[in-house]
Amino acid sequence: MSSDSPLSLLGGLTASEFLRDVWQQKPLLIRGALPDLECPLDPDELAGLACEEGIEARLVDEHGRDGPWQVQHGPFDDATFAALPDENWSLLVQAVDHYVPEVAALLEHFDFLPRWRLDDIMISYAPPGGSVGPHVDQYDVFLLQASGQRRWQLGGAVADDAPIIAGIDLRILERFEVTPGADWVLEPGDMLYLPPGWAHHGVSQSDDCMTVSVGFRAPSADEAVTSYADYVGETLPASKRFGDAGMAAPADPHELDDDAVQRVRQLILDSLDDPAQMAQWFGRAMTQPKYVDQLVPAERPIEVEELVATLHDGDQLVRSLGSRFAWRALDDARATLFVDGDGLTCSLPLARALASDAALDATLLEFDGAAELLALLHDRGSLGWPLEDDDEDDQ
Repeated sequence: MSSDSPLSLLGGLTASEFLRDVWQQKPLLIRGALPDLECPLDPDELAGLACEEGIEARLVDEHGRDGPWQVQHGPFDDATFAALPDENWSLLVQAVDHYVPEVAALLEHFDFLPRWRLDDIMISYAPPGGSVGPHVDQYDVFLLQASGQRRWQLGGAVADDAPIIAGIDLRILERFEVTPGADWVLEPGDMLYLPPGWAHHGVSQSDDCMTVSVGFRAPSADEAVTSYADYVGETLPASKRFGDAGMAAPADPHELDDDAVQRVRQLILDSLDDPAQMAQWFGRAMTQPKYVDQLVPAERPIEVEELVATLHDGDQLVRSLGSRFAWRALDDARATLFVDGDGLTCSLPLARALASDAALDATLLEFDGAAELLALLHDRGSLGWPLEDDDEDDQ
């Protein structure tokens, strides 16, 4: 895809224009972003997912029996849904792209963004009046209307310390004022982009209102510092310590002077400021699975010879739904392939192919070490055969 080609998904903006002028800066309403969109699953199928073990799902009832804005966490059962009122509640199911290939296929429309930035695709269902209240998310999100109508109101950028309603299991803003001109009803195929920190409130206007939320994550400074320090700390020898050779005699032995602070500061900076090491950490951190227990190793390790023969017979491997891939060049010939939180060195063309949407067929065997790497990723659960993936989806 050319970054200079206008995209109907972005309201006629090119990818370059969107990233320069909109991304992480301001909301954007796009009418008819995907005019031919057919919702990949119906409300009953979404409810069925919410009844399965291991799938993250929530029910939000604005007027619950025990008070306003009651939240229940899945898995649910038929009796739970049967007891719900006719309006003013919402069902939210996370990471539907991990379980439904047709939902994962929606990501093809967002290939102007780094795939490793993706969090997941959440789908929500609500009868009339269904909402989760005015709130703020700390990630970029594309809110795609899949069926029915939802009214969205925006309240502008919100400070980190904005007060929220106490005593409930939701971070609903105490105060929400609608920005003039930021009040729209979205029809199927319409989409709203929101950057992080932007207050918004969505309310279902009709039966079977379903909204697809494509979320893109970014680690907080707290998460990044902690994770990177842990990663680097595992590599540092015990002998690398604070040192003060040649220091001047202190005027007061109890004073923690500026020279001491500067020496420990330099120790930390020298230990952390390594661009190559940081890239290796970042690739691992950004490909960590959203749900660690979803990465299921193969029941039987595959022999390399068996894998090669199967590929030559015309079969193809597939990337497991929910697995995350990225790559980074080490030189003109080699790269690190980041897969589900690990980093593996291989040829640059092989890394690019595995991290892309290209078919995983016998043509990959042309690359040195491909068969062994494919077998390793199969055994770890990052790759599988199509029938194996279907079986896992049914579990």
